[in-house]
Amino acid sequence: MFERIHQKLGTAGFIISIVALVAALGGGAYAATGGHATASAKQGKQGKQGKQGKTGPAGPAGPVGSAGAPGAKGDAGAAGSNGTNGTSVTGVVIPPSSTICNHQGGTAYTSASGTENICNGKNGTTGFTKTLPSGETETGVWGKTFQLASGPDEIGHLTFPISFPIPLEEEPAVVFVKPGEESKAGCPGRGGGAFPPSGLYRPTTPIAEPGFLCVYIDAEENATLETPARTPVYEEGEWFVTSGASPTGTLLGARCTAEECVLTGSWAVTAE
Repeated sequence: MFERIHQKLGTAGFIISIVALVAALGGGAYAATGGHATASAKQGKQGKQGKQGKTGPAGPAGPVGSAGAPGAKGDAGAAGSNGTNGTSVTGVVIPPSSTICNHQGGTAYTSASGTENICNGKNGTTGFTKTLPSGETETGVWGKTFQLASGPDEIGHLTFPISFPIPLEEEPAVVFVKPGEESKAGCPGRGGGAFPPSGLYRPTTPIAEPGFLCVYIDAEENATLETPARTPVYEEGEWFVTSGASPTGTLLGARCTAEECVLTGSWAVTAE
């Protein structure tokens, strides 16, 4: 197409025609743009902004964020100063003559927090029991040294009572443990001891198993202890003697065969 125009108009005419065409197109575009601007300018003024509305409700809380990285380790603090020495507790005896403890005595303890008086308790009284409790033991001694006025040709008869301070509920079995015998069934030991430097003989406590009366013979000179033990019994208006022991005790009989005779010992009884 452009070749045909170029052939008809020639080179100069062709150039002029191209310039005219560009000018025509540019003017049309300007007219269109200018017309639009004029129309915009002729529009009405913008209206006033309305009042701000009320604040809406708060939205839901967002998810918790992940924990942050640990912070750097702080510097070590300065060492503290040493504390002062404490006060030890001291005690001072409160004599019975003092009214602080109602004449019972005690100890006054003093510390950094003050003084506190610790008083002794009152002395208890011995409880009363009708019979010896099961497993409990009573002990005692028996015997004596005798001088017979009639001389060695006549045999003398002796009697030693054993009386229980607290009666038993049942009669105990009587066992005799002679000098030289350490123990027998039901009677584990007589006690006894050596002479200490003071020269006083200190015997230990004799022992009896539950249900037994153990008669320990420590000295038997010119005399013979009679067995069995005897117990007086009163029934149907009459007194008679039976062998063994009663819940309150028993009687030991002996025969002396010289002007002077010795029979001594100890005893222990334990309730069944």
